[in-house]
Amino acid sequence: MIDILHKLGLPINMSVQGAAIDEINAIVHWLMLVLFVGWGLFFIVSLVKFRASKNAKADYTGVKSHLSSLLEAVVAVIEIVILFGFGFPIWAARVTDVPTPDESIHLRVVAQQFAWNVHYPGPDGKFGDTRADLVDEQENPVGLDRSSDNASDDFYTVNQLHVPVDKKIRIDLTSLDVIHSFTLTELRVKQDAIPGMVIPVHFTATMTSDEFLKTTIGSKREGKSLEIACAQLCGLGHYRMRGFFTVHDDGGYQSWLDEQAEYLEEESGEDDWGDDEDW
Repeated sequence: MIDILHKLGLPINMSVQGAAIDEINAIVHWLMLVLFVGWGLFFIVSLVKFRASKNAKADYTGVKSHLSSLLEAVVAVIEIVILFGFGFPIWAARVTDVPTPDESIHLRVVAQQFAWNVHYPGPDGKFGDTRADLVDEQENPVGLDRSSDNASDDFYTVNQLHVPVDKKIRIDLTSLDVIHSFTLTELRVKQDAIPGMVIPVHFTATMTSDEFLKTTIGSKREGKSLEIACAQLCGLGHYRMRGFFTVHDDGGYQSWLDEQAEYLEEESGEDDWGDDEDW
């Protein structure tokens, strides 16, 4: 059934957590198909059997069989099994099995109208302090306090998320303004970003972006990169609130981190030079 759903438009899954979500999607679709066919046939039979031209003078006393009640009870039991046997365990794993910062790649994502700001802790793996009064959309969208401990090697990107493959990723999600919805469709990640709250989300990617692109050859997705979407109407510019994420192999991710460290060092050098000139 999952293969059929993929042919009908369900994006390929590229995360460890996504397998269970796709499984329950397939089960629910099977149930909906059975109900659609069953109730559709019942409706057609009823239209034919009880049409006015055939039974104009008939006096009906209603349905005497309890078969319909039994079928409704069976459907209710199946739905309860799906909810408690599949839905609740998946949700529980999403909210309780969150890896600690020490056992995962730890990032922060700060949503705003209309961009995704990604805060990386740098080589030391520790975030510097952030303050709301330091937020500047152009120069400092995450409000990083460069004078705080552990902040000197921190850096941020806008609408660009980079993660390694086969590693636990933890993202602490928040918003600067209104409610947004952080969505990574192929990773089966979707979580509201709420002002004043920090909500952790986690996933483990199972393939790199290059491997993903190979799976799209010959399809409508061919050549299109992985995107960060906002699934919550968040203002007039909601339509353009999209970012991109890249899944690297270990070597590629380290190379990307090294590039960001070089950019940060160059920027720091330019700032120091400017201070010397002013002095």
